[in-house]
Amino acid sequence: MIDPRAWSDRLTQDERRLFRDLDRPSKIQDYLETIPINFERAGDTCKSPRMVLETRSAHCIEGAMLAATALWFHGQRPLLLDLKATARDVDHVVAPFRAHGCWGAISKTNHAVLRYRDPVYRTVRELAMSYFHEYTIDSGLKTLTSYSAIFDLRRLGSDWIVGGEHLWDLSYALDRSRHYSILNGRPRRTLRRADVIERRAGTLVQWNRDARTRERDRSDRA
Repeated sequence: MIDPRAWSDRLTQDERRLFRDLDRPSKIQDYLETIPINFERAGDTCKSPRMVLETRSAHCIEGAMLAATALWFHGQRPLLLDLKATARDVDHVVAPFRAHGCWGAISKTNHAVLRYRDPVYRTVRELAMSYFHEYTIDSGLKTLTSYSAIFDLRRLGSDWIVGGEHLWDLSYALDRSRHYSILNGRPRRTLRRADVIERRAGTLVQWNRDARTRERDRSDRA
């Protein structure tokens, strides 16, 4: 067990109550589904877990860090896994975890794909490869290029959990960490493109861009 007592006393009562309840990866994932996606309307963000809870929005790395915090609170390692794509697509970050000797992942995304993974994968590479065929752009081109080694957030201390500043240094450290190639030199053009029905599934989103505005307007009128 990884003792979180070095930092948990810095949590507010509400934060401690929330993390106490999020005692399983599936419950963490369910909670992330209630948080609207962060469309970064005012510019790029990399919010700390505390900032995510305060603003009630998150994109992938922000959700992954919140998930990692909840896992750490319950004695598991706070981990990230970076999935890198070509320049024509965007990277994705998940919070991997181990259960019964296998790997799974908690994922914050707005799309119908690149989501939660049950712990059934024997290696980190198997887990990363489970995202490969879903990682496409509108043309159907598969864009995933590499995945990181497991990134243990404890190497950066614990201030990132409750900080009020954007965590760009953490994001850069993850981006610069060791990554492993997926295709190992094989030409991407040799891969079959996703077909029409797969591309159509990729257009499904959980949160519309104006949904957050409508939510804020309802709150203002309350």
